[in-house]
Amino acid sequence: MKAFAQEPGTGAGGVSPSLLRGQIFRKYAATFVGIVCLALVVAETPEVWFSYNEQRALLARIEQREAQFAAENISQFVKGIESQLAWVTALPNAPTFEEWRFDAVRLLRQVPAVMEVAQLDAAGREQFRVSRHAMDVIESRVDYSRDPVFVQAMANKIYYGPVYFVDESEPHMAIAVAGSGRDHGVIVGQVNLKFIWDVVSRIRVGKRGQAYVVDASGRLIADPDISLVLRNTDMSRLPQVRAARAPEDAVEQAFRAVDRQGKPVLSAHAAVAPLDWLVFVEVPLTEAYAPLYGSILRSAITVLAAILVALLAGLLLARRMVVPIRALRDGAERIERGDLTQRIAIKTGDEFEALGAQFNNMAARLQDSYATLERKVEERTRQLEAANLAKSRFLAAASHDLRQPLHALGLFVAQLHGRVRADERRRIVTRIDAALSAMNELFNALLDISKLDAGVLAPNMAEFPVARLLKRVETTFTGTAQEKGLSFRVVTSSAWVRSDFILLERIVLNLVSNAVRYTTNGGVVVGCRRRGGRLQIEVLDTGPGVPPDQQGNIFGEFYRLGGPDRDRGGLGVGLAIVDRLCRLLDHPVNLTSTLGKGCCFSVALPLVAARPEAGEPPAPAHTPIDVSGRKRVVIIDDDPLVLEGMGGLFRSWGYHVVPADTDGAALAAIADHEHPPDLIVSDYHLPGGKTGIEVIEALRRKLSAEIPAFLVSGDISPELLREVRAKGHHLLHKPVEPMALRAMVSHVLKQLADAH
Repeated sequence: MKAFAQEPGTGAGGVSPSLLRGQIFRKYAATFVGIVCLALVVAETPEVWFSYNEQRALLARIEQREAQFAAENISQFVKGIESQLAWVTALPNAPTFEEWRFDAVRLLRQVPAVMEVAQLDAAGREQFRVSRHAMDVIESRVDYSRDPVFVQAMANKIYYGPVYFVDESEPHMAIAVAGSGRDHGVIVGQVNLKFIWDVVSRIRVGKRGQAYVVDASGRLIADPDISLVLRNTDMSRLPQVRAARAPEDAVEQAFRAVDRQGKPVLSAHAAVAPLDWLVFVEVPLTEAYAPLYGSILRSAITVLAAILVALLAGLLLARRMVVPIRALRDGAERIERGDLTQRIAIKTGDEFEALGAQFNNMAARLQDSYATLERKVEERTRQLEAANLAKSRFLAAASHDLRQPLHALGLFVAQLHGRVRADERRRIVTRIDAALSAMNELFNALLDISKLDAGVLAPNMAEFPVARLLKRVETTFTGTAQEKGLSFRVVTSSAWVRSDFILLERIVLNLVSNAVRYTTNGGVVVGCRRRGGRLQIEVLDTGPGVPPDQQGNIFGEFYRLGGPDRDRGGLGVGLAIVDRLCRLLDHPVNLTSTLGKGCCFSVALPLVAARPEAGEPPAPAHTPIDVSGRKRVVIIDDDPLVLEGMGGLFRSWGYHVVPADTDGAALAAIADHEHPPDLIVSDYHLPGGKTGIEVIEALRRKLSAEIPAFLVSGDISPELLREVRAKGHHLLHKPVEPMALRAMVSHVLKQLADAH
């Protein structure tokens, strides 16, 4: 910095009066510019803002009223058809065809939109059908008992079917009305929705506004231009349709969107009750905001002219002061917009230059921090999106696969309530066992995934001949493949590998099971190839193959390829378990596939030197545990049905059962006994926020005895698995098969006997 000598005529502090006058002048000049700009902005901005909001609110109300009016008219149209169909159901229980045809023809004449009428009896079989375009049908006896048109109508008295297009042109839908009594059956009418055009074509908003109706899938079913309806136009991609179908109820009354030609419009919608349809009313944005744009333009021109004059005056009066300030301001604005690469250049030799240097340093640090943060945010966002998608797919598929056997169980149990023959009862019980097995398969697969995610599985690595594994694969699947008419061949190998035999067996069995399940012609081959220091176990099939774009997804939970053959059977978790087990064992898994020709799954294992095998050791003889009836078992569960069912099962095995829903009740029940119970079986989640682990430990402390115990729970969360393992307890997951329960009882009691 240069030092200046104080000259004659300077004021205190070495500042000349002329400099002070210049500073004051510039201050007043800046104040003048600011006041002019502020006055203009304060005068014009509220007016423009209020005018904008009033015009927008008015247009929104108009469009919303029109949409609601159209929705009400369409609802009345549908309700009218429903009432006419309901009148037909008032016929006697078993009308003749002529009686029924008389009323059906009257209905077709009075309601032009109804194209066809059919009567279904109380069992869901078609009795009569009258159509405008086809011959009458009498007692066709077509079974609709499982069709939603019959099931939903009988359950809810009314059923509205989805919109469908006849010959891919005219939209239709089915309306079914159930009679007052179950013996009256259901009347089904096929309605031509082209007649809704009269309602929609009368709606006009402004000069070029119009209305249209879409169904639940976003297809156009009513529009002033009937040709668009006949072409089965899909409107689901329009932003206003997507927003109206969004689960969040946060869509404004008037929504700025685009029409089919991509032109901006102001859109409002209303729902058509009781159908899942939407009526949209739209007006071009240019027409809606034309008066407002004119007012804004005039105000903007006035404000810009005044600001321009004020800025010119400010530049003339305070250029030297404004230039560095403007440079600082521009630099700050660029930083605010995220442009961190620009630097402020000020060469005034004073505080402004120092301030500019500080801004540059700040921008450089922000640039470094922003780059690092942006990478972290993008990576975390991708992880969260992938996790959310996997969770949604997992829950949807698990719910579907669990509902299937539950549904079957309900039907079979309902059959047992009636009078059935002994052989029929045995057949139903066999089917119930099959449904329970399917549920257990799903729960066991979920449990396997939870154990793997929780990290509670520890591999037991050992060296063994791979031929032993291949022999078990051949024994397991030869019969199943032959039943399907498939060839099944296992090519043995003399190689030795290092792995966990049980976990590797689970991997290979899952791969072979998938191959046999999805192969309908040809066969399956299991064999080995040496690749350097590794051995590849390969499973080849002649199934439908996997498309290239889906090969990266099939190892996800509950992921199944589309197609009728692939949707039958399988829970969709086998390959997810394979992937996790392979990562746990560090055995890479690979897939090669040609669509329509088959797949080849391979698992790579480390090879080890072969050595003579001494033969498999004989299975150890298990000493049966005495369950003769003197042993007492305490069963703790807060569900009365579970408590009763488990208590009955233990009594059938000869145990004396002490049932309880809390630890306090259990302690009170055994307080009078001289000896502690022989076994405790407890649910994990108990009333009062207690856990089964806490209850078992509390009973042991109060009774001063190490009583054998294990847990039963329907919770498969990784946290629970880790906690139970850390506490050293055994855990069975609901639903528990009786044989598995008895095996656990024998194991726990045998552990105690061995310890003593």
